[in-house]
Amino acid sequence: MLGHLECFVSSAENGSFSAAGRKLGLSPAAVGKNVTRLETLVGVRLFQRNTRQLILTEEGERFLQEVSGGLQSIQCALKGLSSSGGVAAGSLRISMGTAFGLNFVLPMLPDFLARYPAIVPDWHFDNRQVDLIGEHFDAALGGGIELAQGMIARELAPAHGVLVASADYLRQRPPLRQPEQLAQHTGIFIRSPQTGRIRHQPLRNAENEQHAPAMAIGMTVNEPEAAARAAEMGLGIALIAMPNAVPYLENGRLVRVLPGWYVDRGSMHLCFPTTKFLPTKTRVFVDFITEQFRLQKLATRFDAR
Repeated sequence: MLGHLECFVSSAENGSFSAAGRKLGLSPAAVGKNVTRLETLVGVRLFQRNTRQLILTEEGERFLQEVSGGLQSIQCALKGLSSSGGVAAGSLRISMGTAFGLNFVLPMLPDFLARYPAIVPDWHFDNRQVDLIGEHFDAALGGGIELAQGMIARELAPAHGVLVASADYLRQRPPLRQPEQLAQHTGIFIRSPQTGRIRHQPLRNAENEQHAPAMAIGMTVNEPEAAARAAEMGLGIALIAMPNAVPYLENGRLVRVLPGWYVDRGSMHLCFPTTKFLPTKTRVFVDFITEQFRLQKLATRFDAR
């Protein structure tokens, strides 16, 4: 019965048996059979089917509203059984930004696995916003995450962006002392993975004055690490997030431009589903990341003020 419900809910949310099958690891035919069996059990038609899409019937709409929340609780409870008795075990599916994950989270992995050897990391390095529940992630790390219903966020650090350039690039040009002078410089811009547009966010300082970083567009990229490397090559000034900038700033490969100015993007969070049945594997990961941020003083290192 649980499998029938999972197929029904996933088909309703994704609009087809094929899409539901990809989410659940089943063939479209298997998903369709499970939905048909569910319809037989409840005695009503839940979908109107055609060759292009599934459309919920009125009874299907009502049934979906009644079972969705309960299904999530049951799934979480079943996941928790694998961690019963306080043993953290199983696949741990986590989403995180590419450079941030590689530079800061991945180095934590040996210590994490030494504590919890029965956990199998399934880590995804990506700069896009993910649907934690829909894509079956246990947690996500990042800044500017939009919280869906049923999610909780633990604040880890400020999400600041800074201007960076190579020392050689700056030596070859007049000194930069005010944001207005950025108009004389070449910018390396990052396109939003959600919209494809160049992000235009104002710089601010300690007095909360604001100024647009109006540089000429020298190049655009869709990956913050690429912007940092292009800046290192002397191709211009890049505006990148502190987790991307810190490795370059701390080893001197890049320097901050207008160090009194930064972009405020809110906070970096660790997000996970809100449930009283939170699996032990997820709980220990949340606690471990929070501990490591404190021990490594990452909140301070990511603060551009």
